[in-house]
Amino acid sequence: MKVKVLSRNPDDYVRETKLDIQRVPRNYDPTLHPFEVTREYTRALNATKLERVFAKPFLASLDGHRDGVNCMAKHTKSLSTLLSGSCDGEVKVWNLTKHECVRTLQAHEGFVRGMVVRYCGASFFTVGDDKTIKQWKMEAMGYGEEEVPLNTILGKTVFTGLDHHQKDGVFATCGQQVDIWDEQRSSPIRSFTWGVDSFSCVRFNPVETELLGSCASDRSIVLYDMRESMPLKKVIMTMRSNTLCWNPMEAYYFTCSNEDYNLYTYDMRYLQRPVTVHMDHVSAVLDVDYSPTGKEFVSASFDKTVRIFLKDGGHSREVYHTKRMQHVICVKWSADSKYIMSGSDEMNIRLWKANAAEKLGVLAPRERQAANYSQKLKEKFQHHPQIRRIARHRHLPKNIYHQTKELRIMKEARSRKERNVRKHSKPGTIPVVSEKEKHVVTVVQ
Repeated sequence: MKVKVLSRNPDDYVRETKLDIQRVPRNYDPTLHPFEVTREYTRALNATKLERVFAKPFLASLDGHRDGVNCMAKHTKSLSTLLSGSCDGEVKVWNLTKHECVRTLQAHEGFVRGMVVRYCGASFFTVGDDKTIKQWKMEAMGYGEEEVPLNTILGKTVFTGLDHHQKDGVFATCGQQVDIWDEQRSSPIRSFTWGVDSFSCVRFNPVETELLGSCASDRSIVLYDMRESMPLKKVIMTMRSNTLCWNPMEAYYFTCSNEDYNLYTYDMRYLQRPVTVHMDHVSAVLDVDYSPTGKEFVSASFDKTVRIFLKDGGHSREVYHTKRMQHVICVKWSADSKYIMSGSDEMNIRLWKANAAEKLGVLAPRERQAANYSQKLKEKFQHHPQIRRIARHRHLPKNIYHQTKELRIMKEARSRKERNVRKHSKPGTIPVVSEKEKHVVTVVQ
């Protein structure tokens, strides 16, 4: 006779101390939990709705400039320090945690065209309409001392942009040509020209530090290698690019902001067509900056909005606007990937959250766990029509909404006309040109 005896090990269910949590046995067999997906869907729907309820991205407005904010620079070592230059030649240093200006200096006559902090964080450079490059000490002067630059270089022409090398004492400026300067010398160590009368922006690659990119006034984007005596190659587009920004994680990729309301992400090895065309703005895009993770970037536009795009997303995931904010001229993404700073025409710098519904401050463990759980649920059910509709909806100002609608109608009309022409033409005479290839005129090696 066989006797079956129940045998249970107390280690499986008895607490070691009375402070421990009671262990609850759970069977994960899906047949025992028939309504699990339904329950999770409801939770995901509620989490998506709550995310839209708590989406309050605007944090602070830093006012103090007496003219439009023309350029900004992040401190390379301090998260809470931001520098800004305005159209009246004034430079301000801000403490972002206290939301106050800690230092003001009259740097230039006319516009401050560009500014950058040295890689060590001890000093910063500015260029202006008065044809000078000035190097300033980062810490403020003592009481009663006059603000004087550490070094001043007088150039032959107006400089329109500036960037510093990531590791060496070398910086680049652009104007009528792209110049590479050594900090110890008063004349450029190398100059690049390629039949262009002026450049609007120059940027060092943060990964391959010897590479540079620049935007020129003949609608081209030119790439350089500092070790070469000639530029590498350039791509000519249908309209002019205003600024470009390299991806800090993927060495070959850069994104440029264009006058045709779009942004284009290129692979520098293959410039015949952009990797992605990012659309949504309804006016010229004036500035772009990548998040430190390299997964997203933020753009500033003449249409008075700031938009956040995924690096491979054709449309923006977020749009920020206020009633008072005018044309946004410059934008920066903070080095901790949590905040966005935008400078605009009406003399203000605004601080935004990069993730609109994120709760700031220290989270309790249960709060963090709940946030992570709801995030995973939203990802799991993100393609369900109801959830997608709620997650994607953004309230837009009336004029932007109508402009978007108008642009959509115009685009549909153009494609309809193209289809009709193709239908009534000899087969093969009118090729289908993709959206990516439309905007590139030619690549010159």
